Amino acid sequence: MTTDLETYMDARCAEVDAALKKLFGPRPEEPKTLRQAMSYSIFAGGKRLRPMLVMAAAECCGLDGRKTLKAAAALEMIHTYSLIHDDLPAMDDDDLRRGKPTNHKVFGEAMAILAGDGLLTYAFEAAADNALECALNGRQTAELIRAIARGAGSQGMVGGQAADLQAENWKKRNHGFKPGATLEYIHLHKTAALIVASLDAGAILAQAFPEQRRALRAYGRAIGLAFQIADDILDVVGDKKKLGKRGSDAANHKLTYVSLYGIESARRKARALVAAAHRALSSFGTRAAVLHELADYIIARDK
Repeated sequence: MTTDLETYMDARCAEVDAALKKLFGPRPEEPKTLRQAMSYSIFAGGKRLRPMLVMAAAECCGLDGRKTLKAAAALEMIHTYSLIHDDLPAMDDDDLRRGKPTNHKVFGEAMAILAGDGLLTYAFEAAADNALECALNGRQTAELIRAIARGAGSQGMVGGQAADLQAENWKKRNHGFKPGATLEYIHLHKTAALIVASLDAGAILAQAFPEQRRALRAYGRAIGLAFQIADDILDVVGDKKKLGKRGSDAANHKLTYVSLYGIESARRKARALVAAAHRALSSFGTRAAVLHELADYIIARDK
């Protein structure tokens, strides 16, 4: 990671964290334990990649990224809710996340489920507020909410999670099961869909042209797949202390790029996807410099 990208990421992380702290200030109407459970996971650390993509996409399309902070925070809330639910005993049954006990280990399963629900719904409140602040019209606001909902829901991340669960113990499946097609579906939906939604949200807030949105979505699909392949690789070879979690894919008999194709083939696929992501940004010129660097960072990261 270059020094310039490090500086950018550090600055954006600080801005997103500050925005989240404002959003998670006192709200007397909320039960205290629920707010504590939501805050526990949202402030447990993380790369803040999805908020960063919201801001960088807006900048590509001519809007100051800081004007998208509420939507950026919204995408982080959705991502965090998905992690809380993903860690539950009924899902991946993990007891560590970002080096800390998972939400259900601290607050219990029922409160962890409700914390995830609270984060998901609060995200749409924050995104709608951002639409008002950017003076979007009714159609543009509907586009923003639809883009985020589609990326998060049954056609996106939730659908990918469901397919991921159904693909466990994939080696014991019958001959009609197609692991390659299933794997691509899982990664495009489980991971890439919310990354695409993040980029599209930034573009919509910037009132971007349709061709700009299409280019950013293509970039998002490519880096989303590359990101998940990098995660699959790190789950096997990564430093568990840096990752802040225990590798669980093998234990859960998950269908991953590594389990299906092996590490070297997975790495080649990730590099090819990053090259495709670079090509998708060609029309933006130097305005997309940060997005180009983020694409390279995704497969070079060690956590």
